[in-house]
Amino acid sequence: MKLIFIHGSGGCRESWRYQVQRFPDGDAIDLPGHPEGELRDSVEGYAEWLKGYVDQRGYGAICLVGHSLGTAVAQTYALAYPQAVKGLVLVGGGARLRVHPMYLEMLEQATQDASILEEFFAQSYATLDPELTEVLKRRAYENGAAAFLNDMRCCNKFDIMERVGELTVPTLALCGSEDVMTPPKYTHYLAEHIPGARAVVIEGGTHMVFAEQPDEVNQAIAAFVAQL
Repeated sequence: MKLIFIHGSGGCRESWRYQVQRFPDGDAIDLPGHPEGELRDSVEGYAEWLKGYVDQRGYGAICLVGHSLGTAVAQTYALAYPQAVKGLVLVGGGARLRVHPMYLEMLEQATQDASILEEFFAQSYATLDPELTEVLKRRAYENGAAAFLNDMRCCNKFDIMERVGELTVPTLALCGSEDVMTPPKYTHYLAEHIPGARAVVIEGGTHMVFAEQPDEVNQAIAAFVAQL
């Protein structure tokens, strides 16, 4: 079974560094427009791109592991192609991903002045290894603020609260206890409304819990995959 790791808004495959080390056969992808190719202006568009990506490579059984925007893409994919997905791991996700207008306004300004992103990075990556932080910052600048804004708009439009119960794929919903972007109540909602889903909350973790506490996250993923 192929694990496919899907990054969050404005992100990159390198954000999954510790997961790829633990699951070397996994495929950590860059969504289109990050920076190669054309951005998609909806979660559905990204999911359709991913279907083409999977088909082109001839992957058989897959488990989608998403972070934030990536969880929206994974859930949308599983709703459209339930027989093609063996499992979902949703890290810092939800059935709806509304974005505070403050972030959208900041990103709109950043499309004209990219230095505005520095404060956001300082907050978002404060708990990460400094070397990984530099990689993620470099890649974010390569993607550009317009990609980040586009992705946040995709998240803001995403809402499957009326459909989340239709997911029939085994699901692990996971987050950090200190995640303010997608707080634990989002993870518990997924676990309560997706049949058979399980919630794991990593104490002390933030929205980047998979990079902050990789051992705990990887252990949870490995235990989940072993049961599929």
